[in-house]
Amino acid sequence: MEHYKFFQNRECEYFPCHDMEHLEEFNCLFCYCPLYGLKDQCGGNFRYTKKGVKDCSHCLLPHGKCGYEHVMGHIKGVLELGER
Repeated sequence: MEHYKFFQNRECEYFPCHDMEHLEEFNCLFCYCPLYGLKDQCGGNFRYTKKGVKDCSHCLLPHGKCGYEHVMGHIKGVLELGER
């Protein structure tokens, strides 16, 4: 009954947008990561470019098996950003 935690769109022109060994586990639910605005508090594998832009191209957290749980575990911080 947890089907809402996983979505895959193999028809997408960008699928997969990240390299991953087991494509059957690639989760497209968070196509654009809602944790981006948390900067260094997102818990993902990111880096900052020389121009100071957050680059998440090597992060698989929202796309992996526990991606839903990870995002939901940090979503309160995202909601707090909206209150500022």
